[in-house]
Amino acid sequence: MVLSGHEIHRQLGKNIVIDPFEESRLNPNSYNLTLHDEVLIYEEVVLDMRRPNRVRRLKIPAEGMVLQPHQLYLGRTIERTETRNYVPMIEGRSSIGRLGLFVHVTAGFGDVGFCGYWTLEMFAVQPVRIYAGVSICQIFYHDICGTFTEYASDKYQNNNDIQPSLLFMELSPAGKDPQRTLGFGFDRP
Repeated sequence: MVLSGHEIHRQLGKNIVIDPFEESRLNPNSYNLTLHDEVLIYEEVVLDMRRPNRVRRLKIPAEGMVLQPHQLYLGRTIERTETRNYVPMIEGRSSIGRLGLFVHVTAGFGDVGFCGYWTLEMFAVQPVRIYAGVSICQIFYHDICGTFTEYASDKYQNNNDIQPSLLFMELSPAGKDPQRTLGFGFDRP
């Protein structure tokens, strides 16, 4: 069962945190999340699942940034969310989809207990200009049935930035070396 907008509002500060929260972004059964002002692009020609791949950070200027086809852009939401006792999910807004912009390639499904910013895997069918602060996707919440264990990943939980793939931490014994996890090849502001 999907929570209504009224129920999302009622659960704020209890089982749901959306920070910052703006009443005008609340929908009948979802909440609009907005796009942060930076994106990452991979610098590798071939991405390797078993190691960290180099990325470059780009700032979205006030006049917008044109996303090109055949390029994956990793963005993030401005809002930080926390969810207890519900399953959070994100979907691109229909107005964004009608411009040929996929907001998440495959990762719209969240886990109960997730806390952090949502990393967006954006892919454009044709060139499309994006702007920081635009309502890019919607978060909605499902009931969960049965006993469960909350999400507690050491990879993505409580993130503070856009998260490139950390799959290498699962696949490579060397990937578990904390020294390697710092070497993503981008500068933090």
